[in-house]
Amino acid sequence: METNVPSQETNPEPVHGGERSLFNPPVTDRPAVDAVSEPGRWRYRHALPVRVAHWINALSLVILVMSGLQIFNAHPALYWGNRSDRQEAVLSIRPVRTEIGEIKGITTVWGHSFDTTGVFGYSDRTVRAFPAWATVPGPRWLAMGRQWHLFFAWIFVLTGLLYVSYAVASRHLFVDLLPSRTDLRGIGRSIIDHLLFRQAKAEAGGRYNVLQKLSYLGVLFVLAPVMIVTGLSMSPMLDAAFPWLLQLFGGRQSARTIHFMACFAFVGFLIIHVIQVMATGLFTNLRSMITGWVAVRGAVDGR
Repeated sequence: METNVPSQETNPEPVHGGERSLFNPPVTDRPAVDAVSEPGRWRYRHALPVRVAHWINALSLVILVMSGLQIFNAHPALYWGNRSDRQEAVLSIRPVRTEIGEIKGITTVWGHSFDTTGVFGYSDRTVRAFPAWATVPGPRWLAMGRQWHLFFAWIFVLTGLLYVSYAVASRHLFVDLLPSRTDLRGIGRSIIDHLLFRQAKAEAGGRYNVLQKLSYLGVLFVLAPVMIVTGLSMSPMLDAAFPWLLQLFGGRQSARTIHFMACFAFVGFLIIHVIQVMATGLFTNLRSMITGWVAVRGAVDGR
């Protein structure tokens, strides 16, 4: 998943395509990847494999999260180790009836309880950990939820493998995603710029900044593999064939907890991703991720 937030550094190279309407991308061959044009020109930002992988995995991830919450609702608690001891849950979401007969949703994290009525534990007059609107394929459909989860998990994995293969073969990984020493030296400034929303607008046509590069690499090579491997380790068939998987994570319940944490790390990444897309030009970013082209209106320093 790649946000279209450019860095503040650009390379003034020529762009093919001549004068065009700002709403009609050219149909010429792909220009140089880092090219920045004069106002009214176009730059080819995202290659077709990148765009296809982006949208397939965006849809897959949303369904994986929502079907995963459906599965979690069947046993709304997380533990560490091999045992599922209710008294030692890392996280639990449950309904509690008060002395006056009122039902409340209570979320407990490492022994600390919070009233989450209306969102977690009890919502819409229904006892359930996560509300109905957050789960697919239905309010209570565990068997189908598991089938959806497994189906879209394989789509997510295969698309991710194809994307990484393309990124290596096309040098997209090395040219666009690996941070340089100069990038790393500017990480402090980039953090401040992001916190103050001082990034360059999408129309500036620059490359990814250092925080984008590090976050994309972290998602590709840390977060996604952890989520995939912990998910596989919970399969009884794979557990029998590769018992070392559960030992790697300290037990089945530990693997489930790490899987859940990785899921919400992905959710956090998506929320920040969407905020950055909106902050730097929603229409321009969406158009570039659909057509591959962005109308460059002159470099913007983002300040």
